[in-house]
Amino acid sequence: MTYCLGILTKRGLVMASDSRTNAGYDQVNTCRKMHTFVQEGQRVLVILASGSLSCTQSVVTLLRRDFDIGAGLSTAESMYDAARIIGNTVRRVADLDRAALERDDYKFNVNLLLGGQIRGESPQLFLIYPQGNPLQATEDSPYLQVGETKYGRPILDRGIRFEKTSLEEAAKYALLSLDSTMKSNVTVGPPIDLLAYETDQLAITHQRRFEADDIDLNKIRTRWQQALRLAVSRLPNIRFSVAKNAEKSADSIQFVDSTSTETITELQSQQGGASAIPQADDSSTPSPARDV
Repeated sequence: MTYCLGILTKRGLVMASDSRTNAGYDQVNTCRKMHTFVQEGQRVLVILASGSLSCTQSVVTLLRRDFDIGAGLSTAESMYDAARIIGNTVRRVADLDRAALERDDYKFNVNLLLGGQIRGESPQLFLIYPQGNPLQATEDSPYLQVGETKYGRPILDRGIRFEKTSLEEAAKYALLSLDSTMKSNVTVGPPIDLLAYETDQLAITHQRRFEADDIDLNKIRTRWQQALRLAVSRLPNIRFSVAKNAEKSADSIQFVDSTSTETITELQSQQGGASAIPQADDSSTPSPARDV
């Protein structure tokens, strides 16, 4: 399995991928899934590959062959054009291999992320589907994933903001997203390839591979785990409504009768006085108990 992600911010792009490939439980290998196509001062294109390794290798090989002779991606006038060129290459490989694969009950499976910048445009991020059609990241949805996405998504949903997230922060979110996935799924594994691209740089200057025993990766992993546990321990206690005659627990989770005078008084104190919680008129019908 694979996990790759791209994060788009106002300040640039972060691209990250794992390196584990497998063909069953007893055949696990390592293969780089990040591929760069660079003409310094003109364009920086980064492709992350997920899916059938043989098919993604064919796509990248064809793209590289064209790029090296001044064709294909080297001629794209926009990032959208580059995404379309990649999509057409995916279709070329599908025309070559799909029928043979499906005869033996194998699915043609290629999903790619494209991130980068072409001179004259802002950085952009795309997902290219197995059918060759592209999907673009936006300011409202500033990251894209392929592969084993579910474990690393929550931290991105809670943390990434196009306008406010710095490149340094985006790189940390990417590492933590990958580490969370590796923690929960053994088919995703190191090394981790990480690339941070600053807007208008038009060159790759910040790229690194993290092995499993990398000191910095382990430091970030350990501090995040400690910070998460500390944050949970400092959260407010949970209050539950229970029947009036139920025995109160001595645990840290407090079981509270939400209609009791004691509860209302305590909540008023926490929220700044009696005016924080409106009192019902004596002549009105009592409201049903609710969770607080």
